[in-house]
Amino acid sequence: QVQLVESGGGLVQAGGSLRLSCAASGSIANMYVMGWYRQALGKQRELVAIIRSGGTTNYPNSVRGRFTISRDNGKNTIYLQMNSLKPEDTGVYYCNSPGIPWGQGTQVTVSS
Repeated sequence: QVQLVESGGGLVQAGGSLRLSCAASGSIANMYVMGWYRQALGKQRELVAIIRSGGTTNYPNSVRGRFTISRDNGKNTIYLQMNSLKPEDTGVYYCNSPGIPWGQGTQVTVSS
């Protein structure tokens, strides 16, 4: 079964940027939709971006205009470019596609 490994998290000041990567152990070409999610301490996991196989994307209002999701089927990897980060963006970020087990995630901490 395909496994997903997230990386690229870290500690950044408010207003800064980070680029997260999610590498799959197998092909993502047939995964119609892939997404990035985040979970803040004590809160439920929430969706922050999705990308479909045709390249269309969706974002919640909280990150629209600041976050950009992309996918490289040749590298079996999806990315999340995060700009203008805010302290409320702090959390563990996960990538996922329906039917795929959740990975360990990568911690993003934004200091004020």
